[in-house]
Amino acid sequence: MSTKVPQNTEDQEIDLAQISKKIGNFFDRVSTSIFKSIQFFVKNWVTVLILIVVGFGTGFLLENFKKSYQHQIIVAPNFGSTDYLYSKIELIDAKIKEGDTLFLKNIIGIQNPDNLKKIEIEPIADVYNFINNKPENFELIKLMAEDGDIKKVLQENITSKNYTYQTIVLTTKNKTSEEKLVKPFLKYFNSSDYYSKIQKESYENIQLKMRKNDTIIKQIDGLLDNFSKSTNSGAKNDKLVYYNENTQLNDIIKTKETLINEQAIHKIELIAYDKIIKESSITTNIEYEKITEKYLKFILPVLFVLLFIFYRSFIKFYRRQNSLFGN
Repeated sequence: MSTKVPQNTEDQEIDLAQISKKIGNFFDRVSTSIFKSIQFFVKNWVTVLILIVVGFGTGFLLENFKKSYQHQIIVAPNFGSTDYLYSKIELIDAKIKEGDTLFLKNIIGIQNPDNLKKIEIEPIADVYNFINNKPENFELIKLMAEDGDIKKVLQENITSKNYTYQTIVLTTKNKTSEEKLVKPFLKYFNSSDYYSKIQKESYENIQLKMRKNDTIIKQIDGLLDNFSKSTNSGAKNDKLVYYNENTQLNDIIKTKETLINEQAIHKIELIAYDKIIKESSITTNIEYEKITEKYLKFILPVLFVLLFIFYRSFIKFYRRQNSLFGN
């Protein structure tokens, strides 16, 4: 049976010594780097201070110069006009990017088109209102969710476009007023001949439904009144419908209740249907800054100092290489 030869203790001591030496060298290099960094800032403290002051001042000025304002309009596109609204906003945004101030001023009616920076539209996720009393929408979401995440389905363009409310976000360079900015856009969105015709027909159809519902409700009231009189008098009227244990009477009362609920819904619809794109809320002059723009007075001083360090390191490297390989 063979026995293992023990490892040489001298080799172990040499290895430990080398490791200790490497660790010591590492800390020496770290200490040297820290000292050189301190020495660099001590030698160039005036330049570094100037760069910090200039960076802070430049950042402060740029923050105020780049400050933007957002204006939010919550709207409800009626009569299936959501795609129409999205296409109009895409057109306007393209015109803004092109700098087409004539279109913005003459077609839309913006008094100061140069002030406008951007226009966007975002859906307001309201899945409950989306499926409320609309079983076809609920079935659509169920079908789409079978092959994917329900949260992703609700955020997809095909679903979000059909939410009741959408938010139009306008971004301007300076403050403005609702009269100068928001109203021209709403007037432009509501100037479609095609949807104006649909609006007129839809409005008249609802009014017609309401008149017919009122007539039916009056007929039901008359029928119930006659039945009440007949019951109180104990006499039978041949013109009255025979009620088997009041089953048909209950159905008539439920029908009346349904019609009354429909009338309430129609009254609310008429309020919203006075416009193709109906605004429900307008908020103007919300101060808006990007994260990078918000902290420019802190970012720029650090950036200037880093560029200065890079410049000095590059010069030092160039001179060293030039002394080695230069003619």
